[in-house]
Amino acid sequence: MANASSKNESQQDKIIRLLEEQLAHSNQQNKELSKQIEALTDQVRHLTKLLYGSKTEKSKYNSPDGQTSLFDDEPSFSEPEQTGEQSQQTISYTVVRKIQKKKRNDSLHDGIEIEAVHHHPENTTCDCCQVQMIEIGSTIVREEAEFIPARMKKIQHIEHAYECKNCKSDLSQKAQIKRGKAPQPPIQRSIAGPSVLAKVIHDKFSLYLPLYRQVKEWDRYGLSTNDKNLSNWVIRASHDWLLPIYEHMKHLMMAKSLMHVDETYAQIVNRSDGKSGQTNAYNWVFRSVPSQGPIITLFQSSLSRARSVLESFIEGFSGTIICDGYSAYDKIEGVAFANCLAHIRRYWLKVVSKNGQIGVKYCDDLYRLERKFKHLSPSKRRKKRQKYSKPIVKEFLDWLERSPFYGKNVLAKAADYTLNRANGLKAFLYDGRIEIDNNPAENAIRPSVIGRKNWIHSVSEAGAKANAICLSIAETAKANGVDFYRYLLKLLTDLPNLDIYQQPEILNRYMPWSKMIQAECGNKVK
Repeated sequence: MANASSKNESQQDKIIRLLEEQLAHSNQQNKELSKQIEALTDQVRHLTKLLYGSKTEKSKYNSPDGQTSLFDDEPSFSEPEQTGEQSQQTISYTVVRKIQKKKRNDSLHDGIEIEAVHHHPENTTCDCCQVQMIEIGSTIVREEAEFIPARMKKIQHIEHAYECKNCKSDLSQKAQIKRGKAPQPPIQRSIAGPSVLAKVIHDKFSLYLPLYRQVKEWDRYGLSTNDKNLSNWVIRASHDWLLPIYEHMKHLMMAKSLMHVDETYAQIVNRSDGKSGQTNAYNWVFRSVPSQGPIITLFQSSLSRARSVLESFIEGFSGTIICDGYSAYDKIEGVAFANCLAHIRRYWLKVVSKNGQIGVKYCDDLYRLERKFKHLSPSKRRKKRQKYSKPIVKEFLDWLERSPFYGKNVLAKAADYTLNRANGLKAFLYDGRIEIDNNPAENAIRPSVIGRKNWIHSVSEAGAKANAICLSIAETAKANGVDFYRYLLKLLTDLPNLDIYQQPEILNRYMPWSKMIQAECGNKVK
C-alpha cells in the first residue's frame, strides 16, 4: 500500500509540474501577445491619425501666455516633413478677424505708368437754349490694370571700320584703321542674348515653369525654338558665367564656422554610374546662418546620399553643421553636428498617447523660449538658454532614461531617436549662433522639391548641375533682397566682358549683397 501511495504522489507531482510548466508557458505567450497587441494598437492609431488626423504640426493646446499656437509665426511647422505627394485632406478652422477695407488700386505697385482716359459727352450744347456748356467737374469712376504683352526685338550688332584717308594717300606709311567693338555675348554663335537667357532661367527656377512649356510662349513672342535649345542655353550660361559666382559663394561659405545642411531625392535619367534612371539621385542644400553675414544658399547635385558627397563638398570647412538625424552627418574630422529639434518633435507627434503629448510638450517649451530669445545677440541668447532651456533639456532626457520604452512601436522609436541624438540636441545650449532646428535648410530646399514636381527629372548630370547652380543663385538672391531676373541680366551682360578668370576678385562686386548689385537689382517694391 505504501508503494502504491508513493507512486500516486509521484504521478501527481509530475502532473502538477507539467501543469505549472504549461501555465508558465501560457503566461509567457500572453505577455508576448500583449506586447504585439500593444504594438499593433499603436500602429493602428498612428495610421488612423495619418489618414484622418490633422496634417499640421501646430500645437493643439493653449500656452500659458495665452497663445493658441506656438508656431503662428513659424510657417515651416505648418508643412509636413515629407517632400513627396501628400494627402489632400485638410481640416478647416474658422478664424474671426477684422478685415480692413483695401484702398482702391493698392494692388498695383508704386511707379506704375498711369494713363487717363477721359470721357466727355458727345454733345456739350445745352438742349434748352443751345448755348455751349462749361465743365464743372470730373469723377474717377474706376481704375483697371492693363497688360502690355512682351515683344521680341532683333538686335544687330554692327561694327564700323574707319580709315585715315590722309595716311592712305601717303605710300610711305601704312594707313591706320579703327574698328568699333561689339560687346561679347554670353553664348558664342547663339541668338540668345542676355535678356532671353535671363528670362528662360528666371521662369524655370523662380516660376518653376519647365522648358518644354516655355517653348509655346517664346513662339508667341516671335522666337521659334525647342526645349533642347533652351536646355543647352541654360547649361552653357550656367557653366560659363554663373558657375564662377557659385564657386565664389562656396569659397566664402566654407570660411564660415556654421551651416545648415539637408538633402532630398531627385532623378537623373542618364547616369554615369550605370544605374537605372529610376534610381534616386539627390540634391543637397547648404545654407549659412544670419549671424555670420549675408545668407548664402548652395545646392549640390549628386548621384548618391553617401557621406563622401558631404565630405567632398565641405572640404576645408571647420565648425558645426546643423542637420537632421541622417547617419551621414557624423564622424567627419573637424566637424561637430547639432541635431534638429523639429525632427525630434515630429517623432513624438506620431505617438498617439499621453507619453507622446509629454514629449511634444518638452519640445514646445523649448520653442516657446526660443521665440523669446529670437532677437537677442548670440552671447545673450546663450546665457538665456543656459538658464532656462538647459533644465528643460535635462528633464526631457532624464525622463526618457527612466522610462522603459522598448520594442518597435512608435513610442519606442521616438524615445530611441531622441536619446541617440542627445549630444547633438544639446549643442544649441552652448552656442547662441546655432539654431534650435534645421528648418532654414528645409525651407531652402523646397524650391528644389517644387521644381522636381514640375520638370520631373534631369536628362543628364550636366543638366542637374546647371539646375543646382541656378537654384543656388536664385535662392541666395532672394535671401538678400535681390530681384532674380535683374540680377541674371546684370551677370549675363557684364561677366562675358570682364576678365573674371584672371582677376577673380572682380566677383566680389557681383555678389548679391554688394553695394552695386543692391543698388541696381535690389527689390525696391515692398
